[in-house]
Amino acid sequence: MLLKPFLHQCRQQPEAVALVESDRYLSYGDLLARAQSVAAGLQALGVQPGQPVAVHLDRGIDVVIAIFGALLAGACYVPLDLKNPKPRLAFIVRDAKVHAVLGLGDAPAGLDASLWLDINACSEATPKPVELPADSMAAILYTSGSTGQPRGVALSHGAVASFALWAADLVALQDNDRIASSTPFFFDLSTFDLYAVLGRGASLYFVPSALILSPSRLSAWLKEQAISGWYTVPSLLAFLAYKGNLAQTPLESLRFLLFAGEVFPTPALIDLAAKLPRTALYNFFGPTETNVCCYWPVERERLVADENIPIGLPAVGCEFHIDAVTGELWVRGSSLASGYWNQGRLLPFLNEEGWYPTGDRVSLVDGECRFHGRLGRMLKCSGYRVEPAEIEAAVNAMAGVRDCAVVGIDDPAAGQRPALALVLESPATPAEIRTALFRQLPSYMQPSRCVALEELPRLPNGKLDYNQVRTLLEAQQ
Repeated sequence: MLLKPFLHQCRQQPEAVALVESDRYLSYGDLLARAQSVAAGLQALGVQPGQPVAVHLDRGIDVVIAIFGALLAGACYVPLDLKNPKPRLAFIVRDAKVHAVLGLGDAPAGLDASLWLDINACSEATPKPVELPADSMAAILYTSGSTGQPRGVALSHGAVASFALWAADLVALQDNDRIASSTPFFFDLSTFDLYAVLGRGASLYFVPSALILSPSRLSAWLKEQAISGWYTVPSLLAFLAYKGNLAQTPLESLRFLLFAGEVFPTPALIDLAAKLPRTALYNFFGPTETNVCCYWPVERERLVADENIPIGLPAVGCEFHIDAVTGELWVRGSSLASGYWNQGRLLPFLNEEGWYPTGDRVSLVDGECRFHGRLGRMLKCSGYRVEPAEIEAAVNAMAGVRDCAVVGIDDPAAGQRPALALVLESPATPAEIRTALFRQLPSYMQPSRCVALEELPRLPNGKLDYNQVRTLLEAQQ
C-alpha cells in the first residue's frame, strides 16, 4: 500500500515533526492518529475499498489528514481545486461518482450534504485494516480535458509508490530534511511531497500563500526555516531568481530544487544556478498520465541562454519510444497512470502497442531527450494543463457567440497564456463573454486576451488557421 513507508516512519519516530503550517505542526504519530479517525469515519459511512472520496480542503495540514484518512480506509482520493467555479467542482464530483466528500465545518452550497464528512467531527478510532493490491486506485487527479470537460487521471498505489521511491533515492532524502511544499494536491507534483518526503521521515513545511507573490519574503522564509529541498514550477523559481534578493539572502541549507510543469526559460535558470551555486537542480518532465518520465540533472556548464535545456533521461525505470514519423514520445513503465476515469469507469489509454502516446514531440540528441513542443493544442500555463477545447466549449455555449478559437500566447512569467478570438452576434460583447467565463472556468484558464473578429481565418480546406489566429491575437496589445 502507498502509505507503507509513512507507517514505518510512524513506528520508528512518532514524535518527529511531519507537517508544519505557520505556527501549527503535527508529529508523525499525531498525523497517523488523526488520519485513522478519518478512515474510521469513512468506513462507518459505508465507504468501501477502491471507492472515490473527494477532498474539499485548501493546501495545508488538514488536507494531508484527509488524504491519508481516505487511503487508510482503502478509498482513492479526488482532490478538488477550491478556486474552481462551483459548476466545475460539481461536474468533477458527479463524474468521479464519489462516495463521500471530506472537508471542515458544514457542507458548502452545491454539494450533497449526505456525502459530507467534517474531518474535525471524526471521533478517535482505529479503522479496520485494509489490504490493497498495487494496481488499486490511490488518486484521481482532474486536469483540463480536450473533450470540453475536466478529465480524471487515475493513479494506482503502485504507480505513485514507484515514483516516490525513485525520487526519494535521487535526492537522498533523509529524516532531517525540511522540504517546502507549495503545490496544490490536485497536481501530480504533490505526490513527491506526500509520499517521498513523509515516506522518508522528513518534515514538510507549507509555504505561506502570501509569500508566493513576494519573492524577497519567500527567500527570507526559505532561509529562516532552513529549507533543504523544494519541488515546484519553473515560473515561481524564475520569479525567485529575478526578484528574491538571493545575493543578500544565501540559502545555505538548500540542497536541491526540483522543477516541472512547464519549460524553464534558460536565462532565468542560468541566473538561478549562479545565485545558488551549491544547490543541485533537476528538471523533471512528464504529463500527469506518466507523473515523471524524464529527468535532467542540471549541468551548469552546459546552460546556453538561447537554447532550451534537455528533458534528459528516462526516469522511474520508464522505457521510451519515439515515433519515426511524428517524433511523438511514447512511454511505458511502472509510474504510468492506470487510465482515464469517466463516469465511475476506468478507460485504458495505452495504444495498440502497449505504450502511452504523450502528445509531446521530442528528439534524441547524444542520448538525451529534447522537447520540441506539443503535437496537439494543449497549453501549459504556470504549471497547469489547459486544453483550448475546454475553453472553446464553454464559450461556444454562450448566447451571442457564433464562433471562437483559443490559442496559446507566449508569456515569460507563465510559459503560455490562453488567448481568445471571437465572432459575436449583436448585442454580445467581449467583456460580457469574459464575465461569463469567470463563473465557469478557473483563473488559470481565463484568456489573457479576448478579441472580436468579423470572421475567423481559415485554411483552404475550411479548417481553422490557428497560426493566423495566433498572429492576429499577438498583434493586439
